[in-house]
Amino acid sequence: MAYRKPWQKKDDGLTEEERIQQEVARTRLPKGREVIGYVEQLLGAKRMYVDCTDGRRRLCRVPGRARRAVYARQGDYVIVEPWEIQGDEKGDVIWKYKKHQVDYLRRKGKLEGI
Repeated sequence: MAYRKPWQKKDDGLTEEERIQQEVARTRLPKGREVIGYVEQLLGAKRMYVDCTDGRRRLCRVPGRARRAVYARQGDYVIVEPWEIQGDEKGDVIWKYKKHQVDYLRRKGKLEGI
């Protein structure tokens, strides 16, 4: 067996279709107070306006713990966690969906209200 460097991807023998099916099966859904949102406008400094499924438009930011994992752009679907105070106006973006995950959510009817 050949030596694999830590930054190289592990070849698990799956086709691209099988890999996408696994990701769809592991699609993260909102828990508790979290809502799904659509990034409407980027403002800079990791801030953006997000239209949420609960009918509100929030000024959201990407918190430091998620900065490297969540690189959101205009038109992306994300999970928003509303703040305890001013939760109707502000929130944190904690997850970004991939295209095939958005298709899955659309088929399941989870994107109603956006």
